[in-house]
Amino acid sequence: MTTAVPQALTVKDVMAALRLSRSKVYDLIRSRALPSFTIGRCRRFDPADVAAYMRQRIEENH
Repeated sequence: MTTAVPQALTVKDVMAALRLSRSKVYDLIRSRALPSFTIGRCRRFDPADVAAYMRQRIEENH
């Protein structure tokens, strides 16, 4: 049986997914609106956290 390893997203991935600038993504990190983690000097995101952020923003605007 094979277990799938979830893929962590990069800053560039999140920029593309949310169609935001790099500085806006880092603003979201600093404000703790979008959770992230580091591996060494690399910033990574759980895809579920990005999806949850998107759902929250959609709900706020409806």
